[in-house]
Amino acid sequence: MNEILIKKIRAKFPRVDSDAMGRKRIFFDAGAGTQVLESSVKAMADVSLNYAANIGPNYPESAKCDEIIIEGRGAIADFLNAEAPETIVSAESATNLLGRLGYTIGKYTTKKNNVVSTYMEHLGNASPWFEMERRGYVKEAKWVGLNDDTTLNMDDLKSKVDKNTKVVSCAYTANLFGTKNPLKEIGKIAHDVGAYFVVDAVHHAPHGPIDVKELDCDFLIFSMYKVFTPKYICFMYGKMEHIENLFPYSVERNVTVLPDKWELGSIDPAKFAATIATMDYFVWLSEQIKDQYKGKYDNYTGRARSLKIALAAIKEYEKSLSTAMLKGFDDVPGLPDIPGVDFYGIKDLNRLDERDPTFAFKIADRDEKEVENLLVKKYGIDLRYVFDSWNMAHNFWNIPTMGRASLVHYNTVDEVHRFLKAVEEVAKK
Repeated sequence: MNEILIKKIRAKFPRVDSDAMGRKRIFFDAGAGTQVLESSVKAMADVSLNYAANIGPNYPESAKCDEIIIEGRGAIADFLNAEAPETIVSAESATNLLGRLGYTIGKYTTKKNNVVSTYMEHLGNASPWFEMERRGYVKEAKWVGLNDDTTLNMDDLKSKVDKNTKVVSCAYTANLFGTKNPLKEIGKIAHDVGAYFVVDAVHHAPHGPIDVKELDCDFLIFSMYKVFTPKYICFMYGKMEHIENLFPYSVERNVTVLPDKWELGSIDPAKFAATIATMDYFVWLSEQIKDQYKGKYDNYTGRARSLKIALAAIKEYEKSLSTAMLKGFDDVPGLPDIPGVDFYGIKDLNRLDERDPTFAFKIADRDEKEVENLLVKKYGIDLRYVFDSWNMAHNFWNIPTMGRASLVHYNTVDEVHRFLKAVEEVAKK
């Protein structure tokens, strides 16, 4: 993606370089929620205003709501390369869906079972397994450690998965420091003992293509507000056999309806309209760069192929952001090499495929609140510094808080340069 295309992309995000108060800023807090597409907001507003009816009845307004929801499920099925729209479950948050999934699987466990997760997890993908242990649904929740470079300790994982393991659950990418997991290898370890393989893709979803068939995961969850869409719409993919054969808590008349039996309460078609608009944005992006992808992703067709092309282009562009962040510029070092900065994460430029553009750091011997205030007020950089990312790594490293710069494809190399200069100046004081 070239500079002209990046300018076109940024124009689609009204708050990408200034907030609603008119304050110019750099937004490096995408991991807590990306900036929102104007088209997505408009689509949601249109449906909220003009199609307020509930689903079910046969009059035109209600029928339109049904149509929007069906189309939205299909769009997400294409985004994930899922086998059918009926495998796509919606809710208001990933935390909600992961908790519901833990409750459901807990109905099929014994006190001999265990669950295995990692010290790379957001607490949304840790608390359900803690809860299964606390309530006695499983004998134990086991936690896999990290290597010095923030990758998962695979030997530790292999030692903890056994014949009694019911669930192996892990992040696609760590929301604190951006390291990806070797999901295919982890999935094979899980399936070799008959365990469910659950993937929390919340942090990775805006950064690259996802194919649930290729991953062979049993469940995968992500949130659309981390993918350029308004808040409170989240999706879970489940293999059809699980969507059909498992029975979550459900209102009685929904217990056999797919995928409705996995959803609680009325579905908001406006959120699906916003989701469709975001998928349309990715299709637009694919049209801008499709000539570069001739002969690639030909195993997909139609919208699914367009979505894979768009996310592949995003992945490649974001490598330039990661390179700039880690390598630096002629007048400023990369983030790992700035004197006074402690850096957490993969920093080898030859390993960019193992990370997303999310960077954890601490400025030594500086008051955390003072650092955050300087970055925001003096330099106009919006990120989280006095920050508990709700990540289990804080427990593993015994570091309660740290800073996080989390970027996506609407960010620029120039913004990275300005950020590094600011960090260098703050670290000197």
